[in-house]
Amino acid sequence: MTKQRGRFANYSVRDLKRDLLAGLIVGIIAIPLGMAFAIASGVKPQYGIYTIIVAGFLISLLGGSKFQIGGPTGAFVPILLAIVMDYGYENLLIAGMMAGAFLVLMGIFRLGLLIRFIPRPVTIGFTAGIAVIIFTGQIANFLGLSGLKKHQNFLPNMREIVTHLNTANLYSVLTAVICLACILLTPRLFPKVPGSLVGLIVSSCAAIWLFGGRVETIGSSFGAISGSLPAFHWPNITLEKLKTLFYPALIIAMLGSIESLLSAVVADGMTGTRHHSNRELIGQGIANIVAPLFGGIPATGAIARTATNIKNGAASPLSGMFHGVTVLLVLLLFAPYASDIPLAAIAPVLMVVAWNMSERKHFAHIVGTRTADSIVLVITFLLTVLADLTVAVEVGLLLAAVLFVKRMSELLTVSKVLPDPAAKNEKVASRRVREGHDCPQLAIFTVEGALFFGAAAVFETTVMSTIHARPRFLLLRLSRVPFLDTTGESNLAVVVKDMHKHGGIVLISGIQPQPRDVLRRTGLDRIIGEDRFFSHTGEAINYALQRMDANTCLGCSQFAFRECASLSKGVSETAQPNPHAVRVSDSAR
Repeated sequence: MTKQRGRFANYSVRDLKRDLLAGLIVGIIAIPLGMAFAIASGVKPQYGIYTIIVAGFLISLLGGSKFQIGGPTGAFVPILLAIVMDYGYENLLIAGMMAGAFLVLMGIFRLGLLIRFIPRPVTIGFTAGIAVIIFTGQIANFLGLSGLKKHQNFLPNMREIVTHLNTANLYSVLTAVICLACILLTPRLFPKVPGSLVGLIVSSCAAIWLFGGRVETIGSSFGAISGSLPAFHWPNITLEKLKTLFYPALIIAMLGSIESLLSAVVADGMTGTRHHSNRELIGQGIANIVAPLFGGIPATGAIARTATNIKNGAASPLSGMFHGVTVLLVLLLFAPYASDIPLAAIAPVLMVVAWNMSERKHFAHIVGTRTADSIVLVITFLLTVLADLTVAVEVGLLLAAVLFVKRMSELLTVSKVLPDPAAKNEKVASRRVREGHDCPQLAIFTVEGALFFGAAAVFETTVMSTIHARPRFLLLRLSRVPFLDTTGESNLAVVVKDMHKHGGIVLISGIQPQPRDVLRRTGLDRIIGEDRFFSHTGEAINYALQRMDANTCLGCSQFAFRECASLSKGVSETAQPNPHAVRVSDSAR
């Protein structure tokens, strides 16, 4: 993947033509989606149009991706609907501005990379949950049901649909079916023509000419759509409102950052470029601060529209700006006609969007693995649908973190070892340690895995329970410990201090830079002794053999090391160079 050197590097007239065409196509596609997402979010459809014009233009102008297309998306629908129902449209604008400010701060403090650490089961779980909410939320419009009350929660809304099935409107169903058929057939017959636009036009004409007055429209439900420019309006912001909307705004910001950066990553994969994540967050933030001033709702990067932009030849961010201008021109010229679009025609547009964003294949794949990730996925999905997105993400992340700690703790192994004469270079092995064959003066442990808060207690318990015989030397082989936190350091300190209390000596071999730096910062390396850290195990064994209590060695029949035969007879050979021990060190790095 090549690094993006400039968003307009080597730009040409040919590139301008490509951007104009891509912007025109994506702009036309964005119009029905913008209105549909606005309606699903509980606000007037023109606010979705305003969002595309203002936020879509600014995201392309100021963002960190060459091909990002911004605007209203399905991911925002549940949270925006909840805010509108709880606090009203005016406060939704304030929450959107606050979310924009959070996004700018996230970009300034370079938090863009942190989004990558959200586990995939969590993102797929809440994305699939959002898809279910969007899909089921359009059943009433698809069937033309009347007299329903809107609720925030999934089950009460389903109950409303079931109890009002007797109000179904046959003309609405026919209108929705016509639109759905056009959406599904158009890509097969005319691949470059947006199916949602064709569906809205054909079904609207059918409703007007064949079912005149019998199908509810945008105009009858929300009033006529004005063909004028969106007016500037400063919301009534108070300290009390800022406090009340802080958490909803934070959720919008987090969801927006995830969606926009995922979209930018998709664009990178399709084009071989590399986006600037922190600049993207700042651009998204500014767009979300400005858009509410013109009536726009929160916006983020739209994966499907970004992909469409690329597939239609986009060469630079100008395509995204042209997409905003296209929507503006359509608003000025054709707004009155949009009022006649039936709500039943909007329903299949959103249902198809929900189906496409459901991540059903990835969902089924992860569930099919029957692992801990499956549990995280299903719980996040169910909480998104049955509770709300905020709770789902919080619980999903917490559960993923707990399971991660559990997995990491299970990877830690602490085993007592001795050199194996039968192995190449006499590598150390745990199978050599057995009753009647273990050095009473030197205990060697191989530690493998991260020594962190979730596993450090296992290390301390294992070592402390094994050295109850009080060996003179304890050698810890830490070459396979990549990470040590302060909890792990504390547990290691307990072992060191216990050894010192009983006159023992702790030796460390093969320690990696990060754990060594932690010991240096805490001062534990000075307690252990700077001269007791060795690069190789053999060097540490040599150190211990040269300082063993000769009287203890006399008559010992354990013969844990090759030198033990001589030491048992009282013949000191440890003062001489020990090539055997060096071979051990080379094999046990």
